[in-house]
Amino acid sequence: MIELEGVPELIDPVMVAAFEGWNDAGDAASTAVAHLDREWKGEVFAALDAEDYYDFQVNRPTVWLDGGVRKITWPTTRLSVVRVGGEKPRDLVLVRGIEPSMRWRSFCNELLGFAHELGVEMVVILGALLGDTPHTRPVPVSGVTSDPDLARTMELEETRYEGPTGIVGILQEACTHAGVPAVSLWAAVPHYVSQPPNPKATLALLNRLEDLIGLRIPLGELPEDARAWQLGVDQLASEDSEVAEYVQTLEEARDTAELPEASGEAIAREFERYLRRRDGGPGPGPGPGGHATEGGDGSYLRDTAGGLTKPPRPPRAESGTGGSGTSESGTSESGSPESGTGGSEDDGSGGPQSAGSSGAPDSPDSSGSPGSPGSPDSPDSSED
Repeated sequence: MIELEGVPELIDPVMVAAFEGWNDAGDAASTAVAHLDREWKGEVFAALDAEDYYDFQVNRPTVWLDGGVRKITWPTTRLSVVRVGGEKPRDLVLVRGIEPSMRWRSFCNELLGFAHELGVEMVVILGALLGDTPHTRPVPVSGVTSDPDLARTMELEETRYEGPTGIVGILQEACTHAGVPAVSLWAAVPHYVSQPPNPKATLALLNRLEDLIGLRIPLGELPEDARAWQLGVDQLASEDSEVAEYVQTLEEARDTAELPEASGEAIAREFERYLRRRDGGPGPGPGPGGHATEGGDGSYLRDTAGGLTKPPRPPRAESGTGGSGTSESGTSESGSPESGTGGSEDDGSGGPQSAGSSGAPDSPDSSGSPGSPGSPDSPDSSED
């Protein structure tokens, strides 16, 4: 039995989790949880034993100096709690760490033990995958669940994905078997600009999370960072005619897929978000934050000097199609990650859109072909 000391009784708590690695393209998901922790000044109350779950030759510890004294930070997963006030207060339990190297079932059971002791009502797991989506359009975010009742009541898609999975998929299934409502939110990151950070994808995940749990999330400088990121990628793409042509092809495919959509739900959701922000006033200011191993700076970079990955030259999209290729589940890439149907999303700029190509959610790869950009067999599929 897990005994928690110093953790107060929580109000309608929701657990929000993200893990660096295979299911975290562009570090978008882990950065989203780090943002919540920083803005709401989360207090760490537990950390899993790194010896139980991590291969230190894969995820190496870091050495640092504290007043001339050498210290070691071990890679692990930490849990923190944030108290969110307002007219309808609700607390969050944040789980941020690295995808474990081993003993995944024990890892999930330990997290579920904390969820049980804290009275968690729902678990939301954030992920990001590489997909054939243009950086110039709002980031597609899809919400999926394994629970048919939850899918119906919260207007989510029931997962139909089959294929290789990461810790996000395993934890969601563990929650379902334990009777804990669980949802996964997936953001699609352009595979040709997959290097972190990706503040635009992080912003899209936070907006969708806000809609899901009904809390106004303070965004701080994130919208500005997202705009700066897109301008930087625009500039790099304009300097390479092949990349520019490829982006244009993705834009045409995305726009064609969205043409029939008169997304009333997306417009209503955007209006509700506007009302929350207007009534809630400014959120708390930023506080200290950082990397899951506490060895890095959690700030966003304002340039994309890392460059772009040159894409293959795809065929022109025909009218009525929404992307090229198929996901690992055999569904069209214009669909939602696990369900094969489109979701709704928003990039924080006020323009609700319908989700475009997003690939398979339990894998950062949108095509499933070895060696393709963002495939599990390529370096693009995991973040260092």
